[in-house]
Amino acid sequence: MPKLQTLYQNAIKFAAKKHADQNQVISGTNIPYVVHLSNVAMEILIASEKTKEFNAKFAVQVALLHDILEDTETTFEELAQEFNEEIAQAVLALTKNSQLPKEEKMKDSLERIKKLSKEVWAVKLADRITNLQIPPKIWTLEKIKEYQKEASEILHELNGSNDYLEKRLSEKIIKYSKYITAEV
Repeated sequence: MPKLQTLYQNAIKFAAKKHADQNQVISGTNIPYVVHLSNVAMEILIASEKTKEFNAKFAVQVALLHDILEDTETTFEELAQEFNEEIAQAVLALTKNSQLPKEEKMKDSLERIKKLSKEVWAVKLADRITNLQIPPKIWTLEKIKEYQKEASEILHELNGSNDYLEKRLSEKIIKYSKYITAEV
């Protein structure tokens, strides 16, 4: 199997091109979306150093590709062909089903994630850790509260997956409270 660095480079190049084709940026900024993906991968790399029996090669690729089905024109088949079926299935589980009502999307995704390896669980935790930043200025107080509540649900549902990432997410949820009590 190729080295972790090679797998990282292949996945980030593929993701960067696909997300750039959509002119994607991090919400509320002009920062290219690939920065978010690399931040999720960074959380995974650090967690892998602190976690026994953790497949970092698999998890890093999933982290870099986790939004590709949801946010780009990339198909499941293309992803499976470019990488492999296991990675494509993991990314699919991390992808919200657009056919479902909004209030059911996260629950459905978490149920699908829980059927897969703990590395996939870890990517979901790392994604939310990375997303708990300063909320976009266009978000209402209600949206900010809802996002924090959803983060707590993710933490609860994926409890027992990765001690390090669970602790990180728990801390981020607490710190995110400042955006609820302060003027945003």
